[in-house]
Amino acid sequence: MSKHMVAAMLGSGESSIHNAPEVGEVEITAAMLRALGIHVEISGTEIRIEQGTEIEPRVPAAFTGLNRIPILMLGPLLHLAGEAFVPLVGGDPIGRRPVNFHVEALRAMGAEVEVGDTGIFAKAKRLNGTRIELPYPSVGATETVLMSAVLAEGKTVLKNAAMEPEVVELALFLQRMGARIELSPDRRIVIEGVERLRGASTWLTGDRIEAFSYLAAGLVTQGEVRVHGCPQDRLVTAITTLARMGAQFDINDEYLCATAPPEGLRSAAVQTDTHPGFMTDWQTPLMVLFTQSHGMSVLHETVFENRLVYVPALQKMGCEIEVFDQCLGGPACRYHDTNARHSAVVRGVSRLKGADVTLPDIRAGFSAVLAAAVADGPSTLRGVHHIERGYHRPFEQFVSLGLNITRQR
Repeated sequence: MSKHMVAAMLGSGESSIHNAPEVGEVEITAAMLRALGIHVEISGTEIRIEQGTEIEPRVPAAFTGLNRIPILMLGPLLHLAGEAFVPLVGGDPIGRRPVNFHVEALRAMGAEVEVGDTGIFAKAKRLNGTRIELPYPSVGATETVLMSAVLAEGKTVLKNAAMEPEVVELALFLQRMGARIELSPDRRIVIEGVERLRGASTWLTGDRIEAFSYLAAGLVTQGEVRVHGCPQDRLVTAITTLARMGAQFDINDEYLCATAPPEGLRSAAVQTDTHPGFMTDWQTPLMVLFTQSHGMSVLHETVFENRLVYVPALQKMGCEIEVFDQCLGGPACRYHDTNARHSAVVRGVSRLKGADVTLPDIRAGFSAVLAAAVADGPSTLRGVHHIERGYHRPFEQFVSLGLNITRQR
């Protein structure tokens, strides 16, 4: 939803985003937009955004490191103000997410871009359409090209683009605003620049990361969880993976329901990948699920080299996990001859114990809650603001699932 909020900057009228989750990311992004002179009104799950009369081209330094949204504002600010400055990006410490893909794409479109110690400065009278091929199908870089090319002069052809559902959803929103976007085979997106965009309205689809996380929550405690609002087509690979482990599914147009088998789940070997592969954000709750499945499971992370940063917290709670720098459970990936510890072997069923742990990021935070839910004894989890940044009312959801959890201020 944060990307839709940035895209709404480009419309000449009011845009509205419906079914937005109540998460910290929304408030952070809204504050950035307001600092730029964009009008933002949030009412529950509805967000209304409209251009202001004067646009401030600099995202304040106060937003340094909070999330990765500022980098996506470069293109829109160049269109609105002819120049832009955004502070250094942040987000979860899951590995290098370099800005060079974004920078090189903007340079290819005619922008002057300088990367400094405090942030990125860009300048352009008008961006021009061009041919761009990404070295890796980066979601963020694809979104940068989309939001930069829609108002550029001429046609932009983006090769090796990310095709995640969230990217397509953003492209559809831009199309409603008047953009000319064509999704072609072989990870190719063609954008024909237009003179102006208008405001538009959209209804966001349920978050597939959140949906999978709660399905895993039910399975890890040998229970049953019914998830509403996330279409089956966004969870195809995840559903099949869990089914191979023995999970039983009831799926219709209203909900997805996963139930743990009486004999418990089986082990599995899973490799993360870009869409339509197994999503990297699904592997953190899956790791906890592995600890409660019979046998030895293997997880091979191919998207971020430091995604397993959360493993020590789970080990502290009794999870039997070993991490390796080899490519296990799949073919060699781009980290195969590096020192990145990106594969894990998990022994189940592990008997977990309560512990005092600090959560390093959003997904790891949720996984620690899952581990605490099946552990013997109480757990104290610190850094829960990470969970609130990425999950809709997580504590209410945990309570509704029957978890005894208390928030201490």
